[in-house]
Amino acid sequence: MREHHQKLVELLLEKNDYLSYGQAQTWIELLWDDFETTRAKAGRDYKGSEMTEKVVRQWIENYGEKLHEFLATNPKYKHLLEQDPKTLN
Repeated sequence: MREHHQKLVELLLEKNDYLSYGQAQTWIELLWDDFETTRAKAGRDYKGSEMTEKVVRQWIENYGEKLHEFLATNPKYKHLLEQDPKTLN
């Protein structure tokens, strides 16, 4: 799964110049978990990490360049995506 995440982080960074590496990692984790959790709550069968990667990749292709704007309308996730000045991401 780590390999899947790394590919998606790199794709997101290509699509969005506003995100740091750490923020892109956080976005991938949030999107990945959201898809798998929503699918499980709906009672759907687990289709594997390849399916999740495919869906998250599609979301990045469609919305990746604007993900940094998400915080303006959804402060619930702000603490997860704020840049920590003590780290170099």
